Amino acid sequence: MTFSARLRATAAPPIPAARAWAARYAGAAGPALDLTQAVPGYPPPPELLARLAEAAGSTACAGYGPIDGDAALREALAGDIARFYGAPMAAEAIAITAGCNLAFAMAMAVLAGPGEAVLLPAPWYFNHQMALTMQGVRPVALPTHAARGFVPDPAEAAALLEADPTIRALVLVTPNNPTGAVYPPAVIHALHAACRARGVMLVLDETYRDFLTPTQSPPHALFADPGWGEGLVHLYSFSKAYCVPGHRVGAIAAGPGFREQLAKALDTWQICPARPAQAALAWAVPALADWRDGNRALMAERAALFRAGMAQLPGWRLDAIGTYFAYLRLPEAAPDALAAAEWLAAEQGLMTLPGPFFGPGQDRHLRLAFANAGPAVLAQVPGRLAALG
Repeated sequence: MTFSARLRATAAPPIPAARAWAARYAGAAGPALDLTQAVPGYPPPPELLARLAEAAGSTACAGYGPIDGDAALREALAGDIARFYGAPMAAEAIAITAGCNLAFAMAMAVLAGPGEAVLLPAPWYFNHQMALTMQGVRPVALPTHAARGFVPDPAEAAALLEADPTIRALVLVTPNNPTGAVYPPAVIHALHAACRARGVMLVLDETYRDFLTPTQSPPHALFADPGWGEGLVHLYSFSKAYCVPGHRVGAIAAGPGFREQLAKALDTWQICPARPAQAALAWAVPALADWRDGNRALMAERAALFRAGMAQLPGWRLDAIGTYFAYLRLPEAAPDALAAAEWLAAEQGLMTLPGPFFGPGQDRHLRLAFANAGPAVLAQVPGRLAALG
């Protein structure tokens, strides 16, 4: 049989690959610990679950809705964006999507085509690289380094944009997946200016923005510019903040020219987002503000526990940590990341993701998603890592 050359060129899904290593684990070190996936480690509040159940059983949510999402959720998110960033946001600028991964894939379809390129800071979120490869778009790495906290250098970005006229967009994920790094406002603004100077769109994925501390908010002032939609596409996910990743709800905020082309992708790839989750989330966005604040504090506590645990391990280096993720540098004597991650999963029952899954130059790093682990699990992680030697 003949299969798509683009799909054959796309890497296999990393998380199932890492979990397959753990299938060989015999249990000697205790229960298996899965720190591969960025999933909330606590349930949604009962009120949200009740509204999800009610909406799922209603005739009102059984039919098609608008291709860009139900008005109530678009209005609720617009209000939340306005409050969070301290800038006006119109519901008309927002499209609701069937998850943020699909939001990214559709945004890339609007901005770039086969033979063109998109600039991705490396290490990158692997699904972004995979989505580009599937569409025949070339990912160009913008290297980031531990010495700079894995924050991209605007001057390096500008040089890459200048050198390659096929680049159509720069994608930033902040707070970052996989490193947890939070990009300072000045860096975000400098990267935005570099893009605007060359007619390149800045795509800003802020899936984890609800877990920023009060001192880190707002993370930028780009929405304060009345013409923000001419150079910025903003992506958001409801999965983490509301603990509903299985319901697949994300969003895109963008200018009218972009949205006109996006409508074609929305109608073709999703027809409309799942309506029961939209109905429940329209209530949740304003109603669960205090609950979200509590989760932000909970994530900060888990990060502190993880940091304290790593301090017990000589030779290991915590190069970055934030929101959901820790990015660890392996000890000098340890094998490279792929071998280390496989051994930890198969022999210690500790599932992590090796750095090479996130792009070039990451052979000495592991990513651990500590957000889905409570204190009892986090307390076991240093011992499992120490067994690597």
